[in-house]
This record gives sequence, C-alpha cells and structure tokens, in this order.
Amino acid sequence: MENKVSRRKFIKKTALAGSGALALGSLQMPAYSYAKILGANDRINFGVVGMNGRGIQHINMAAKAKNTAIRYLCDVDSRVLERANKMTLELTGKKANPIEDFRELLEKKDLDAIMVATPEHWHAPMGIMGMQAGKHVYLEKPSSHNPREGEMLVQVQQSTGKTLQIGTQQRSAPTSFQAVKDIRDGIIGKAYMGKAWYSNKRGSIGIGKLASIPNWLNWELWQGPAPRTAYKDNIVHYNWHWFERWGTGEIHNNGTHEIDICRWALGVDYPARVTSSGGRYHFQDDWEFYDSQMANFEFEGGKMISWEGRSCAPFKHHGRGRGVTIHGTAGTILLDRNEYIAYDMDNNIIKKMVEDEISATTDTVGAGGLDDFHINNFLESIRSGAPLNAPIQDAHKTNVLCHLGNISQKVGRSLNIDTSNGKILNDEEAMKSWSRSYEKGWEPKS
Repeated sequence: MENKVSRRKFIKKTALAGSGALALGSLQMPAYSYAKILGANDRINFGVVGMNGRGIQHINMAAKAKNTAIRYLCDVDSRVLERANKMTLELTGKKANPIEDFRELLEKKDLDAIMVATPEHWHAPMGIMGMQAGKHVYLEKPSSHNPREGEMLVQVQQSTGKTLQIGTQQRSAPTSFQAVKDIRDGIIGKAYMGKAWYSNKRGSIGIGKLASIPNWLNWELWQGPAPRTAYKDNIVHYNWHWFERWGTGEIHNNGTHEIDICRWALGVDYPARVTSSGGRYHFQDDWEFYDSQMANFEFEGGKMISWEGRSCAPFKHHGRGRGVTIHGTAGTILLDRNEYIAYDMDNNIIKKMVEDEISATTDTVGAGGLDDFHINNFLESIRSGAPLNAPIQDAHKTNVLCHLGNISQKVGRSLNIDTSNGKILNDEEAMKSWSRSYEKGWEPKS
C-alpha cells in the first residue's frame, strides 16, 4: 500500500505551534516557522566567502532568510565579486562591501556570521579563523581537507562556543527525518546495510600547462594554506577538486552527502575496517583522484556502508544519479534529497513521501528547498540555541569515513580503525595522511 505524503501535509501534521522543533525520540525534527520568533534585535549580518558554484546559492540562501543582511562578499576573483554584488543588489535591494582578503573580513565588527564555499583546502582554516574571530560559521562540506583539521574544528567550536553548521543540507530534509524516524521505529526491521552512490558525466581536465596568472585572480590568496606551486591553466575554478593539494576527490565532493545519510540512518559512528578500490579509468589526464571508486566501511555490531562513485559514467541506480538504499531484516528504504520510499520484503511500497520543492542533485550548485531548511536551522541555533542538524561533532565523523576511503585507496590495502576516534591502527604509512604540510605562516592553529 502506497502512503504518499507531501511535505506540506507533513509539516501541517507534525509541526508544533510556536515551537522551533519537534522531538522524536533521539531525533530532532527540523523547524519550519522560524520567522515567528524573530525580532528586530535578531538581525544577523552575513559575509559570504567564495562566489563560484555553490557560493552563488549561499547568496540566495542568505538573501531569502528572514531578518538577515549580506554585508560583505569575499573572493579572490575580482570578476566574480562584481557579478555577485549585482546579484546581491537584485535580491536584497542593497549592495554588499567587496573584500578580497578573508583575513580583512574577520576584522569587521558588524559581521555576525560567515558562509564558506571556497576550495576545500580553505574550508577548515576559514572555519577555525572565523570562530576564533567571534563569528558563527556555515561551512560547506567537506569540513576538512584531512582528518586532523576536522579534529581542530571540533576543538575550536567547543572552546569558542560559536555555531558551526556543515553544509550537508539533506540533514534538514523532512523526508530524511521521517525516514530515519521510521527506521528507528522498525519499519524495515533491523537496519544493517547502507548502499550509497553517485554518478555523473564529467569530462577530462586535460594536461595543464604553465600559464601567466590572470590579472583578475589573487593566486597567492587562492592558495592560502596550501604549499605553493606554479599556476596552470586547468586548475581554477573547478578542477582543483581533483588535485590532492587542494581537493579531496569525489568521495568528499559528493559521496560525503550520501555516506552521511547512511551513517545517520544506521546509527553508527566510526568503522572498524575500511577498504577501497578503484582508479582513474575513464581519461588519462591530470586528475589525481579516482573517477571510479568502491569504498566499504564495516562497523561493529554487524553493520556496513558501501559507496560507489562513478564520476564519468552517468548510468543511474533506481533512476537516480545519487541516493541511498538502507536494507533491513524486514525491508528496504530508498532515499534521496527529494523522496523517501519504503518497501517490504516482497518489494511492495509501504510508504512514500516527497518534497514539495525539488533540489538539484548532480550539478555544481545543488540548489533547492533543503538549503532554506538548513540555513534557517543554522540561524535558529544562533538566536535561540536550537540543536543543529549538522553540527561539526557529527559531521566530522562522516568526513573521517571519506578520508579513510581515500587513504585506503592510496596505500592499496584495508585499514583497521580505532572505533573510539577513527584513527588508523598499526599502519604508520597510512597515518601519514592524517594531516598535511602547510605553507609556512599559514598553518591553522586550534
């Protein structure tokens, strides 16, 4: 029997009048009516950092949120600063102040929160510096370029008390909340396996050539904490994802989302064993990570997660370019950003729920209704101390899984893991990837 419930009906059915959230056992339902609790003194002034790709959606999110203002835009690309400010004017009726150097942004006294959508080698350093400067931070995934940076983010958040939301927006999806609640309530019996996947049709990045630094780009600031290297013509603005110096590969760029949902649904933290296989098969170019990767995470208590990443092979699973299935002793759940379907052991649909507003899944912006839920959860946490849907203490665990997948792939063997902290046991070579080297003077400090 199909039970189709729209998000609107779900909200009407479950939201508590005058309350920001609805507790469901160990879960916390997302808030939907934040505007009701806002006052004139609750205005939050934003600085948005990084305007290419996802950062454009950050401007949209900040502009739509109630009782906020976009005070500053920060980027090392002078062209995008101009475009982003025109967009800000159109959305809010006011221009923001453009800033090139992130460190200058942190000195602003009329700034409450920053939103970060930069290359990944900048994520944790900006999050750390932002909180230490007294700012709240909305930080895009992955939260860290390496596991040590994630540990530092946790430490700094705890020491400063600042709000740090990680941009895994499906953590604020009504459909995902309901699916996880139903799993806890036994809809598919004992849930023991999560299957996650991502598929796309990425082209080759070619072989980069040494080139003059464009006059619109501050290459020194773009590199920031990363060790210095010469500028090549196939790095900026997206292909940095596939270089170890700045990026973390597809398992972090996209796998982070679905691995996170699997971990949430199964109620697991750090694995006991990690194995990864794959390679750069589709093209022969400068890509340093893997266009094809199978990463498996085995947990104590008889549970596991498997992630399949196919960057250059767009064939879909269950008609979806990305998503998860959660398998249990009494059925299976199919879940993505837009829909939740539960099946019994005979593959009959027993429950279905869809989002009112569709979210993009495989483009470089990922815009959709879940963004609004996620940033509003961030804002309510700042204003009232409401629980975050994606706090760093939890998001760090997912990021460690992704790091471990890459490390296993790099060293070519399975890794045994300390389930209390995610660290690799009895493998000095693998543990060398727990941190990284930094440009002198740019090392993050907790």
